[in-house]
Amino acid sequence: MVRFILYFCMQDFQTVTNTSLISYFQGAMLYPLKFTPILKSTIWGGKDICKFKQIEPLQSGIGESWEISQVPNSVSVVSNGEFEGTKLTDLIDQFKFSLLGKRVYVRFGKKFPLLIKFIDACDDLSIQVHPNDDLAAKRHKSFGKTEMWYIISAKKNAALFSGFKKKITPEEYVTSVKDNTFTGSLQSHSIKAGDVFFLPAGRVHAIGKGTFLAEIQQSSDVTYRIFDYNRKDAYGQSRELHTELAKDAIDYELYDNLQTNYTKVDNFPVNLASCQYFVSNLLAIDEKIARNNIDKDSFIIYMCMKGKVKITDSNGFSIQLNKGETTLIPASIANVTITPDIQSELLETYIP
Repeated sequence: MVRFILYFCMQDFQTVTNTSLISYFQGAMLYPLKFTPILKSTIWGGKDICKFKQIEPLQSGIGESWEISQVPNSVSVVSNGEFEGTKLTDLIDQFKFSLLGKRVYVRFGKKFPLLIKFIDACDDLSIQVHPNDDLAAKRHKSFGKTEMWYIISAKKNAALFSGFKKKITPEEYVTSVKDNTFTGSLQSHSIKAGDVFFLPAGRVHAIGKGTFLAEIQQSSDVTYRIFDYNRKDAYGQSRELHTELAKDAIDYELYDNLQTNYTKVDNFPVNLASCQYFVSNLLAIDEKIARNNIDKDSFIIYMCMKGKVKITDSNGFSIQLNKGETTLIPASIANVTITPDIQSELLETYIP
């Protein structure tokens, strides 16, 4: 009987030990991950995404590049290293908190919480709004959609809509959509490279023609289209509007200072957005810098806005990140060193 009990105790110990070793070696195997961009054709897309990302041959009508995604039917696939060809979902299944961070894994489980994009607006995007977490969960079993825009470039006279410039009621909103006067209620913002806009769920917004930007958002593809300038799709049909769904999702309050103000500081992280869903910083660098990630307990995402850099992790693994490329640094990597070849700018994003 004693031998029987001892055998099972040893088996349990061996299981725990093996599990710990597996977790350790899994963490050690992870490295800065790149993913194959998922290019999205849209009626308002152009050629700038392929140019910016140096993708050949150039493709027309590409409105978005999904850099890191776990949205169903658009799951990112690793493009470098040992895990080349592996889907993000499978990596999360295998590595769990070593990839995501313990705190992130407890909060979100195996759901990757962010969707990372580049957007090229060759024409005006529709006026739209996104539901918050509660409404999105109730209606779509989805996350809500709070997001941030970083303007990479903007053509002369480019602008965007964000928020209301005058107070309207839900009933007035419906009427103005029907009589094509809704845009008269919105704040229009002239834009230039480096401008930042934070867009909590519920804020009505639209990207204007001639805008190229990076978007950080919750992992959701739920959008309520309010107004689309009476355009037709590729089949000559008007695109679907979601007037009634949007009515309950809109935040009708008036807000000042809807553009984020910040001052760029070389070789030091400057915060652009901080909310419960993500923190995003700008890194403008012309010399080698070190970033300590261990205290964040989260994966880190770097998007290269300008220049090119070498990123070396605490295990000695290095990648080059060119303008237009994105990498995910697993949470188990304690720190990275970022060395610019030339003056470079990165967006750094993680889960708070």
